[in-house]
Amino acid sequence: MPRRHPPPSRTLWPQTWLFTDARLGKALFAAVTALPPGSGIVLRHDELAPGARWRLARRIARTGHLLLLAGPPALARRWGAAGVHLRQPHARESAQAHRVGLIVSMPVHDAREARTARRGHADLAFVSPLHATRSHPGAPALGQKKWLRLARLSGAQPVALGGMTVKRARALRRSAAASGIAPGWAGIDAWMSSAVREGLAED
Repeated sequence: MPRRHPPPSRTLWPQTWLFTDARLGKALFAAVTALPPGSGIVLRHDELAPGARWRLARRIARTGHLLLLAGPPALARRWGAAGVHLRQPHARESAQAHRVGLIVSMPVHDAREARTARRGHADLAFVSPLHATRSHPGAPALGQKKWLRLARLSGAQPVALGGMTVKRARALRRSAAASGIAPGWAGIDAWMSSAVREGLAED
């Protein structure tokens, strides 16, 4: 029996997130340090050899932030991650992830993917791109109206990704309040910029 799923208005998970990206290079942990306490981190770094990726996962886990691994549920559990980030081709693995007690997140870019997240009882939906972003150059931005529609359709706690900043996150929360949604936000460049401002990394 599928577990009962909380409505997206309930805030159960971190509100601020970092997506790891190979382009961060050695500055990754400067970005991690810039995160507020109790944030979430989605570890991608698919290009690393398994051993190097495992060592990176263990180091991130020791920071005290919530770690989700982009990969199969069995690997996430074996590596001690709190959850798994299931890209759309692997969405059917959500039932397995829930059975072993993992948090499940999925990416959402359109209505089809939002419905997939709902069917998979995803806990978190990373809905993107809200704004234009360097991660997907040329991809059309959703804008707030479409973003909110996909967030509601996903049935999960929504997190905004794509060109996000603290200022934009606050504006989104104000707009979403009328819909009963309390969205989180995620970024890559935003946390690097914060690290530079705080002197944690070189510009």
